[in-house]
Amino acid sequence: MAEPRPGLALRFQRRFLAARPLHSLPWLELEQSLRTAPDSALLADILHKTILHPLCVKYPPSAKYRRCFLTELIKKLESTAAEPLDELYEALADVLKEEEESTHCYKNYLLPSGDCVSLCESTALISGGTTGLLTWEAALHLAQWALQNPSLFRGRTILELGSGIGFTGIAICKSCQPRTFIFSDCHPRVLRQLGENLQLNGLSPEPDVTWSIQTESQGQEGEGQNCQNPKVIVAELDWGSVTEKQLLALRADVVIAADVVYDPEIILALIGMLQKLSTSRADRKAPEVFIASTIRNPDTYQLFQTELGKAGIRWQVIPAHSSCNFLYDVQPDVTLLQLFV
Repeated sequence: MAEPRPGLALRFQRRFLAARPLHSLPWLELEQSLRTAPDSALLADILHKTILHPLCVKYPPSAKYRRCFLTELIKKLESTAAEPLDELYEALADVLKEEEESTHCYKNYLLPSGDCVSLCESTALISGGTTGLLTWEAALHLAQWALQNPSLFRGRTILELGSGIGFTGIAICKSCQPRTFIFSDCHPRVLRQLGENLQLNGLSPEPDVTWSIQTESQGQEGEGQNCQNPKVIVAELDWGSVTEKQLLALRADVVIAADVVYDPEIILALIGMLQKLSTSRADRKAPEVFIASTIRNPDTYQLFQTELGKAGIRWQVIPAHSSCNFLYDVQPDVTLLQLFV
C-alpha cells in the first residue's frame, strides 16, 4: 500500500531542504503513489513543501540541485496520466533563469522541535585549502545523537573541537539548552563562515573573545545562566599549541568532535590535546568526551584507536540509535566513541 500523501511530501521536504543526495529522496514511493492514483495534487504538495517553501526561497540549495530535483519531479509527472502542472514548469524556468552557479549554497535542517538550522556552505569539497566549509556525515550523526540525549548538555559548558561551519553546535544550542557552547576551529576562513552561520541562526558570539578574556569570563560564570539563550563563544584553537592552562580556563564539562579522525598527523595532535585536557583538570571532574567519525580508511581509524591505547585513554562505542528524527540516510560507517580522559 502506498504511503499516505502527507507523510510522503514531508519526507521529500526534510531531505530536499537539507540538500541530501537526490538519489536518497523517496522517488520509488512517489512512483507507486502516482501509479495508484495519478493526481497532480500530490506533486503540487511536494513542490510547495520544497522549491516554493519559504526556507528554500530565502536560503536556497544550489541552482544545480534545484534544477535536477525539478527535472526529476517533471519526469514523474509526465510518466503518469496526471493533469499537467503549470507551476512545476514555471518553477524550473525560474531556476534556469538564475545567474551563473554560486560557490556557496544553503542547507536547511528541520529539527524535531520544529526549529531549523540554516547553513551557508561551500559547494566544493575542498575550498580555500580546507574541507571545513561544508557539513560532513559524522556531524549529522553526532547532532542527531545529541538531540536524543539532551540531558547530557543541558546547563553545562560544551567545547566542540573542529566545529567547521557549525551544524552540530547550532543544533545543540537550539535544542539541548547548554549553559555555554564553545565553537572552535583553527582555520581563519572556517571561523569566518562559522560566525556568519551563527548570526544566520540568531546566535551572537561573545565579541573578540581571546584566551585571556575566556579565563576571566568562564571562571566567573554564574549558576543562574539562562540556558534558553546559551552563551556562545568562538575560539581559534590549535591542538598543537594550546596549553593546559588555556584548556583549564574553558572549564568544559563535555567535549565533542565530528570527522576529526582522517589524517595520521591530525590524530597525534588531537590525542596530545586530549592528554592536556586530562592533566589540566586540577581538582575538577574530567570532561566527558564524544567523537563521531566516518570511517573512510580503516587503517587510519585503527591508528586512532591504537594511539588512544598508547596514551592510556580508554574508549567505548556508543550504539547507533534506531530512530532518525531529521536525517533519513545516516551512513552505516559513522561510529561514535566515548573517550575516558
